[in-house]
Amino acid sequence: MNALVAIPSETPGGLDASLGAHFGHCDMYTLVNVEDAQVKDVKVIPNVPHQQGGCMAPVNYLSENGVKALIAGGMGMRPLMGFNQVGIEVYFGGASRTVGEAVNALVAGELSQFSQEHTCGGGGGA
Repeated sequence: MNALVAIPSETPGGLDASLGAHFGHCDMYTLVNVEDAQVKDVKVIPNVPHQQGGCMAPVNYLSENGVKALIAGGMGMRPLMGFNQVGIEVYFGGASRTVGEAVNALVAGELSQFSQEHTCGGGGGA
């Protein structure tokens, strides 16, 4: 996999940071550039407030930053559909505790694609 991967993170971000439990309400995103199964670059960007565009605000923000994959522990159906629309693949972080563990599991092919069974209620109803 060669891609810029976003992982919702708790402060201060980076490979040793804990995963943010829910993508839209995390403190920040750790962006990891993976090339040839190796971590090439790591940077941290702040999250954006939900009020500016609702659930799609973080989706569009990550897309604008060149993200091609996201590892998440939880999200609602609307943002999952949004990520699909902008071409960002979403993976379920599962048992990963840190950003580094999650990236290593993704590179090793151990993470499943995020599906409807992984979604939470979130806002927006049905």
